[in-house]
Amino acid sequence: MPFAIYLLGLAVFTQGTSEFMLSGLVPDIASDLNVSVPAAGALTSAFAAGMIVGAPLVAILSLRWPRRRALLVFLITFMLVHVAGAVTTSFGVLLATRVLGALATAGFLAVAVATAAGMAGPDAKGRATSVLLGGVTLACVAGVPAGAVLGQLWSWRVAFWAVAVLSVPAVFAVLRSVPATAPDPAAPSARRELRALRRPRVLVTLCLAALVNGATFCSFTYLALLVTDVSGYGQGWVPALLAIFGLGSFVGVTVAGRMSDARPMRLLVTGGPALLIGWLLFTITAGNPVAAFLLVFVQGALSFAVGSTLITQVLYAAVEAPSLGGSFATVALNVGATVGPLLGGVTIGAGLGYRSPLWVSALLVALAIVAAGLAQAARQRTGTESRRKVTAS
Repeated sequence: MPFAIYLLGLAVFTQGTSEFMLSGLVPDIASDLNVSVPAAGALTSAFAAGMIVGAPLVAILSLRWPRRRALLVFLITFMLVHVAGAVTTSFGVLLATRVLGALATAGFLAVAVATAAGMAGPDAKGRATSVLLGGVTLACVAGVPAGAVLGQLWSWRVAFWAVAVLSVPAVFAVLRSVPATAPDPAAPSARRELRALRRPRVLVTLCLAALVNGATFCSFTYLALLVTDVSGYGQGWVPALLAIFGLGSFVGVTVAGRMSDARPMRLLVTGGPALLIGWLLFTITAGNPVAAFLLVFVQGALSFAVGSTLITQVLYAAVEAPSLGGSFATVALNVGATVGPLLGGVTIGAGLGYRSPLWVSALLVALAIVAAGLAQAARQRTGTESRRKVTAS
C-alpha cells in the first residue's frame, strides 16, 4: 500500500475530528457567543448538511482539476476556515465556517477516495478505503476526546486552532506524496459519471450504506446517555466507552480492508445478520454493564466492517464514475449520520427512553437486509428472464 494513502488518512483523521468534536464543545460555544444551546447545536447539523450537498457539487466542479491541486485547495480551505472560526466573535461567521469546512471536507474525501483507489490498484480498493475510513475511526478514538479535553481545559477556540495546526503536515504530505498528474482527457465527463451512478446496483448499495451508517450513528450519538442512564456507568466512564466504540470501529475497518476486495460477499452475508443480532442483544442486555461494555466494542467493529465494505462495493460498482463514485459514497455516509440521530432523538422525545435508539438501529439494519434480499431476488429474476429470451431466440 503506497505510503501516500496513509498520509491522506491523516488528513481524514483531522477532518473527522472537526466533524464530531463539537459534541463536547456546544455548551462552551453557546456561553461564549451568547446563543442558546440548540442554536449552538445547529453547528453540527450545518456541517452534516454541507457534507451532503457539497460532496457531489464540489466533486463535479473539480472534475477536471489535477487531483493534487484539488486536494490542496480543499485542505487549505479547511485549514483557513478553522482559523477564522477560532478567532471570530460572531455566531453567524462561525456557522458559515462550519458550512465551508464541510464543503471542503466533502470535496477532499471524495477526491481522496478516488485518489487512494487509483494509487492502490484495481484490486485493492477495499484496503485503500479502509485506510481513509480508519482516519475517521481514529478521530472517534483519539481526536474527539482530545478536542473535548482542550475545550474543557482552555477554550473551544483552542480545539479549533488544534485542528488547523494538524492540517499543516497533511498539506506538505499531499505536496510531496501525491503525483502532480494532469487530468486525463479521456476521463469520463460528469454526465457520463452521473449516468453510471444511476445503475440499480450502485443505487441499492448506496441505500444500504446509508441505512447501516444511520444505524451506527443513531446509537453512537446517544451512547453516553445510554451507558449512564441504563447501563449504570458513572460519567467518568463515558470517554472510555466512547473510545472503546472507536477502537472497535478501527478493528472493523481494518478487517474489512483485508476482506472487502477478495471476499466482500462473505463479509456482508455474515456481518449483516450479526450486526442485526448485536443491536437486538444490546437492547435486551443494555442494563448489564458487562454486556454493554462488550457490545459497545462488538457493534463498533461490525458497524464499520459492514459499512466500509458497502462503500468499497460502491467504488467497484461505479468503475465508470471514478470521481463521483467517491462523492456519492460520502453522501450516503452523511445521510445516514444525519437521519440516524434524528430518528433516535424522535424516539427519546416520545418518551421511549435512552434504550430506544438501539431498537431504531436494529430496525435500520433489518431494513437494509430486507432491501438487499429484494434486490438480489430482482437481479436473479431478471437474469432468468434474460436467459429464457436467449434460449427462445
